[in-house]
Amino acid sequence: MKEIKILIANSNHFDFAPEICEVISISAQVRGTGIAKRTPEYIQTKMKNGNAIIALSDGSFAGFCYIEVWGHEKYVAHSGLIVHPDYRNQGLAKKIKEFTFNYSLKKYPTSKIFGITTGLAVMKINSDLGYKPVTFSELTDDPKFWAGCQTCTNYTILKSKEHKMCLCTGMLYDPSKEHKKKEKWFNKMILNRLKNIKQTMLTNNKQLLLWKK
Repeated sequence: MKEIKILIANSNHFDFAPEICEVISISAQVRGTGIAKRTPEYIQTKMKNGNAIIALSDGSFAGFCYIEVWGHEKYVAHSGLIVHPDYRNQGLAKKIKEFTFNYSLKKYPTSKIFGITTGLAVMKINSDLGYKPVTFSELTDDPKFWAGCQTCTNYTILKSKEHKMCLCTGMLYDPSKEHKKKEKWFNKMILNRLKNIKQTMLTNNKQLLLWKK
């Protein structure tokens, strides 16, 4: 197995931006849910500002994640976490997430770190880092963040619920609170069951709204 290096991206990695966007887009199509679509120029801006993490294997793109800042650094979010298909099932996503998380704590020590996801694997990683599931009301109210959900196939659900609920689960890490590493709330079986119930309820609501139109 080739060595994979995880590092803070910079302008030297601009050429990887188109490939990163392509892998993000394909992954979103396969999952059938949204990862906010981004342009190569947007990714390059994150790299230039030191808010992007890239994983490289012998000069090839292996994985990526970027940081977004909201509410005058009151919140930060990790977005676009992706692993190239050639490097999946090696635990790389977790390593990139942990690197991004620790880097965020150093760069934005007072910011709350949050994310929204439908993926149980990501929820497990977040749980191990100390994130807690929260309602959307505890996340940023910046409309620019929620505008990023417009490219998701479930955006009509989010909009119908006035940005208070969707298929995604909100997760938050508050650095001002004491976090106990041994405290485990994640249960894959229960969360998967709740996710299916939630999906059924919201999908039925979505179909009802479409029927009324």
